[in-house]
Amino acid sequence: MRIALDTNVLAYAAGIDDARRRDRALGMLETLSGAALVLPQQVAGELYNVLRRKGAHPAPVAAQVVRSWATALELAPSTTTDFGDALMLAETSGLQIWDAMILATAASAGCALLLSEDLQDGFVYRGTTVANPFAETLHPLLASVLETSSGSPR
Repeated sequence: MRIALDTNVLAYAAGIDDARRRDRALGMLETLSGAALVLPQQVAGELYNVLRRKGAHPAPVAAQVVRSWATALELAPSTTTDFGDALMLAETSGLQIWDAMILATAASAGCALLLSEDLQDGFVYRGTTVANPFAETLHPLLASVLETSSGSPR
């Protein structure tokens, strides 16, 4: 199963915000290390900005973190078609354009899941289900993937 990651997952893994979210993000990424994880291009750019602004990382450090993720994961470029789909999605669903771009790119990349704290848990677009990995109760699809990946219930 292909799983796309939103900016907040990687930002928390980098230590932005609280230790509980960092530990949860790192644990989840470790559990999913055998899955096909996808990094939408928009997320890579947003991560750089978050590391610079919120994390106060120097530009070379932030760039290296983003390069590391782009190398470790499959970087999914945004296409002209994705942009058109994102505009339509933003218009019809009320999503912010950049969130819609991430979701459209994830759908284009064939991802069954987009892990995001910012989008509506359970929202489905073109076969891609948004799941909040930081929710108290995980979306059943995400819970199933984590259970299968770890061999035990979460």
